[in-house]
Amino acid sequence: MERGTLYLCATPIGNLEDITYRVVRVLSEADVIAAEDTRNSIKLLNHFQIHTPMTSYHEYNKIEKGRQLVERMLAGENVALITDAGTPGISDPGEELVKMAWEAGITVTSLPGPAACITALTASGLPTRRFAFEAFLPSEKKERQAVLAEMARETRTMVVYEAPHRLVRTLAELLEALGDRPVTVCRELTKKHETFFRTTFSEALAYYEANEPRGECVLVIARRSREEIRAEEIAAFEEMTVEEHLQRYLDEGMDKKAAMKAVAADRGVSRREIYQALLEND
Repeated sequence: MERGTLYLCATPIGNLEDITYRVVRVLSEADVIAAEDTRNSIKLLNHFQIHTPMTSYHEYNKIEKGRQLVERMLAGENVALITDAGTPGISDPGEELVKMAWEAGITVTSLPGPAACITALTASGLPTRRFAFEAFLPSEKKERQAVLAEMARETRTMVVYEAPHRLVRTLAELLEALGDRPVTVCRELTKKHETFFRTTFSEALAYYEANEPRGECVLVIARRSREEIRAEEIAAFEEMTVEEHLQRYLDEGMDKKAAMKAVAADRGVSRREIYQALLEND
């Protein structure tokens, strides 16, 4: 028996005109539509006069419902997956269904369309060649702090999602962890009240403390340059003695030869100079 296909169908993030002809056709022809929230998606289907039956597929049933959907595709049915808005699999449970489909040998195809991260990035005015998508920052405190620490040294433009009621807190944490830097706050993308606010963390924080945030937001954050990071590293190394610097690498498990080479590279000098400095201080 021929197996079915999993179609990842991108749906509008605000403006219904952003749906593609291909998505409308596939949603109409599929055997079933797996929707994150059927109450929300029925409005989309009604607008485009799509009568395909729906089933719910969300964070809280993704494993059991995922197995059921895989069984249906193994039996030859085609499944169209949609999220509440945007491209399935990006910061939503669709990622799990894609993994299950691949493991079962089912064909997966993605129909291009709206994605809030790309929409915000391209309109932000910040570099787009290299970017890091962080989605929503972790809610668990320790993991969140670890991610913020990584972001502080990120050399790519960063994209972060945030809900309006958490925006002030997140801006304050980003300011503390990353320092004041450029950010474009993208709000209500593709909708009637869409705004792009090119500013800095400190200015955005002051504004939204005085004006209640409304609508889902995407933050596009300026990167650090490699030159800035390197300058900070060199300054930190210069505050250490050569012995302290060497010991740091020895404590990490390096042998002495490799550690000396690493110290020399950090300080921008030859290994011979490090060896001589160690001899003089011995």
